[in-house]
Amino acid sequence: MLKYILLGGLNYTPLTGYQIKQFMENSTTHFWYAQTSQIYRTLDQLEKEGLVTSEIQEQHDKPDRRLYHITAQGRDDLRQWLETPMTEIEPTKDTLLLKLFFSAQLDKETILTQLRLQRALHKKQLDLLANTTKTLIETQKAEKPTFQRDALMWDITRRNGEIAEEAYIRWLDETIQRIEAEF
Repeated sequence: MLKYILLGGLNYTPLTGYQIKQFMENSTTHFWYAQTSQIYRTLDQLEKEGLVTSEIQEQHDKPDRRLYHITAQGRDDLRQWLETPMTEIEPTKDTLLLKLFFSAQLDKETILTQLRLQRALHKKQLDLLANTTKTLIETQKAEKPTFQRDALMWDITRRNGEIAEEAYIRWLDETIQRIEAEF
């Protein structure tokens, strides 16, 4: 899937690997993320496949940078992927759920501490989606009228993250109450 995040970002504008990482942190991180090393490995692979090209840009007082461009073949590949219907629900992984599943032998306070920490982290993520990310989308929409449809789709995915975080926090609150009362 990282391949399509990279192609999707490059479909908007040419970007460096660092700019792609920033793009992901400001857009897809609540539903898909990657390490910087994964991004560069994937960009190299995409270039070998002819889906992107790159050029070295000289910079004064800074190291040179590599700017990536999507090719026509890359646009076709992205469009084909976007048009292919999803016919299954993808499995998810949740480390907290895995830990809780096997945590019966832990003491109550250890479990509650982990749950409260996760609640704080999810609250922080909810605040990011509800405020910072929403503002970024609204700014892009206002500054670039050609991004109206893009901004709608960005906000739809942002809202999914917001609702998911609200539900996860609600579940954490319920779980904390149950552990406090029944454990």
